[in-house]
Amino acid sequence: MKFLNDAEAYLRSKFANYPAEDVLTLDPCPAGQQGDFTLNCFRIGKFCGNPMAAASEVVAFLSGHEDIESVTAVKAFVNITLKPAALHKASSADAAALLDRGKLPENERRRVLIEFSAPNTNKPQHLGHVRNNTLGMALGSLLKRVGHDVIEINLVNDRGIHICKSMLCYQRVGNGRNPENTGIKGDHLVGDFYVEYNKMLSDEVKALKSARPELADKGTDELFLETEIGQATQKMLLDWEAGDAGVRELWQMMNSWVFAGFAETYKRMGIDFDHTYLESETYLLGKDIIAAGLEKGVFTRREDGAVICDLGKMGKKVVLRSDGTSVYITQDIGTTKKKYDDYHPESMVWVVGDEQNLHFQMLFEIMKRLGFEWAKDLYHLSYGMVNLPNGRMKSREGTVVDADDLFDEMSLLARNACAERSGDEVSEEDLTRRGEIIGLGALKFMLLKFNPKTTITFDPAASLRFEGDTGPYVQYVATRIASISRKAAEKGFTVSGDADWSLLGTQAERELAVKLYFYPSILHTAAAKRDCSGLVEYLLELAKAFNRFYRDCPVLSAGDDALVKARLALADTVRQVIVDGLHTLTIGVPEAM
Repeated sequence: MKFLNDAEAYLRSKFANYPAEDVLTLDPCPAGQQGDFTLNCFRIGKFCGNPMAAASEVVAFLSGHEDIESVTAVKAFVNITLKPAALHKASSADAAALLDRGKLPENERRRVLIEFSAPNTNKPQHLGHVRNNTLGMALGSLLKRVGHDVIEINLVNDRGIHICKSMLCYQRVGNGRNPENTGIKGDHLVGDFYVEYNKMLSDEVKALKSARPELADKGTDELFLETEIGQATQKMLLDWEAGDAGVRELWQMMNSWVFAGFAETYKRMGIDFDHTYLESETYLLGKDIIAAGLEKGVFTRREDGAVICDLGKMGKKVVLRSDGTSVYITQDIGTTKKKYDDYHPESMVWVVGDEQNLHFQMLFEIMKRLGFEWAKDLYHLSYGMVNLPNGRMKSREGTVVDADDLFDEMSLLARNACAERSGDEVSEEDLTRRGEIIGLGALKFMLLKFNPKTTITFDPAASLRFEGDTGPYVQYVATRIASISRKAAEKGFTVSGDADWSLLGTQAERELAVKLYFYPSILHTAAAKRDCSGLVEYLLELAKAFNRFYRDCPVLSAGDDALVKARLALADTVRQVIVDGLHTLTIGVPEAM
């Protein structure tokens, strides 16, 4: 803002030790105090004597500034009220410039690699994956929005004992079923076999406990290799690792069904990965790094031959078993190095649930000890569990909420809500399209509304309300403004930046202008924190501020053409910011609701 630059120049000229770079920053004026903005002079007190003296200097200078309507000091804080024209020209008048300020300076932009989703190929993606996908794609979009170069990758777990469970079940009861002859989406079909397998395993365990009462207190996992089906599954895994042609052919066939299903799910969510790594191609990585680390003294060999890393308070972590085989962190070490070698990012982010917090703390510390300089910029975006109102989900029991089924439910609920509002004047095709945009938008908005670390309960019906802190509420404001603009055009009014901004001095108009001014900093802060919830909160506040403005300040019926034009321009800037913010969150906006 001009007054801010002028104040900086004044202080720089008066105080010899005042820094060459700008250090004055604006905050919204606190509720209950008069002003548009507040300057915290504690930040500049050391350059101007003390905070109180700094505030006095700022007030003295700004009192005569052409853009200032009033200025007062409250201890070391300076509350500033701008003249309407100056206020709106710094925020509302040039939407393109406002949006462009959302980009970081070139020297602050980085190359960031984000890994998210990471599903298993033994079942379809569920609500937990939806939160992961939503967090990952929204963070990637946010980082791109502020100017970072972002690489989005997926690491699919397509091998292991859990994959063999679905395969063995198919061998025994599949009877030649496939997605084509059943009409079942491939990942759902394979997931059905996984659920069926666990029922078969449960039956064997019950029979085993009945025959051997001494095993009554043992869990299913403990008795896995005591069962026939468990032994057969373990043999299948060994055969896979040995390259058995028949097992590999079955594995490739069933994985192809799952990948085709995943592709549909990702397309519906709007996800397009830059690269997908497969665990079947990476699970042997890391052994050479462990060997090199052993020579350097990063690792030690335990009495039983296992290789470990003493991580102090975190504990001692096995990185190679006594028989020389890998553990999970072994391949994680190798895959992390491979990702760096493939893309040379300046920062890497993993979007993984909070049950893996310790794992990632250990991984990052090990990478640092191995001497990888870039390991200081590894980050785990940890997130909490997402539950439904009726409780937790369990994959083995088939009680999960599949992502595709959830999308269908959200889309249908939103479609029906639109139909109630629109009557018979909207075609079925339009209703379906609106339902998809609103339904998936409501889902993403609610999952992004909370800090990722929060464990949340997701209620589909509540997330779709058109009133309240929901995605549809924000989408509706954007569509309402678009409708106002269309009606204005019919009356001969067009949106332009040459409005008479001096006319917009009401409290509601000022509040909108101030909120718009801070949009770029909201983007920067959310990106720096790697947390989209701040942007969600901002969009809700902006939507509510617009509704207060629309209630108190008629637009098309303002009476004066110049006032209509100015309010129309202000409203359109709000619309552009809302659309930009929602798109940054990977949420679309329908033409109407």
